[in-house]
Amino acid sequence: MSKKRILSTLPLFAALLAAMLAAFLSPAQAATTAASPAAARQDGAALRKAAQAYLEGQSAGLPGKVTIKVGAVDPRLSLASCPSPEAFQQPGARPGARRRWACAAPPPVWTVFVQAQVSVLADYLTAAVPLAQGQPIDASQLATMQGDIAAMPNGIITDMAQAIGRTPIVSLPAGAPLRLDALKSKPVVQQNQAVRIISRGENFSVSGEGKAIANAGEGQVVQVRTPRGAIISGTARMGGIVEVAL
Repeated sequence: MSKKRILSTLPLFAALLAAMLAAFLSPAQAATTAASPAAARQDGAALRKAAQAYLEGQSAGLPGKVTIKVGAVDPRLSLASCPSPEAFQQPGARPGARRRWACAAPPPVWTVFVQAQVSVLADYLTAAVPLAQGQPIDASQLATMQGDIAAMPNGIITDMAQAIGRTPIVSLPAGAPLRLDALKSKPVVQQNQAVRIISRGENFSVSGEGKAIANAGEGQVVQVRTPRGAIISGTARMGGIVEVAL
């Protein structure tokens, strides 16, 4: 049976957490295990090493200092050997909390859970002054703090460019950490605005006119009504442009 990797898609820091180890035995290996249990016992240290390597790979490129702590496998367990443990994420992983790892195999099947903790010590942005709802943010209104962003809600902002020019969807007090889902981009396309539709294909582009159906920030998807009444979706760009990929 072929090995299978399952990777859940999570926001920036959640993506490195809570993996499972999946190991597989072929029928021939299962028979060997039954005949020689002492020789085929799983090495707990190997599972910890696989878990460590997996989390290190998932955390590569994250801002700040990453610390990974993988717990020990219960030495009282007697597990059939898994020749090539493979890691995949546990659904519903939450940043910063202790997580479980599993190792399983088709018959005979076994599962073991090992706790792991990941922390990411990095700089993140906070409001230096109270931020009013709907008012664009500038650099003078921002401050930087340091903490474990893996233990914070998803979407914590670590790059000032992600906040400048955006507007809070609710008023924020001074000291509040900034999250992407709490800010919205300044619209580059306004509802009922006349826009230029640029349709791009391989080695060619075609332009036309249309009217935006809603507001949209840079890079957001917006619907546009053409002069003939057709409704198409494209990506909003600066200067009242909507790009449509063909």
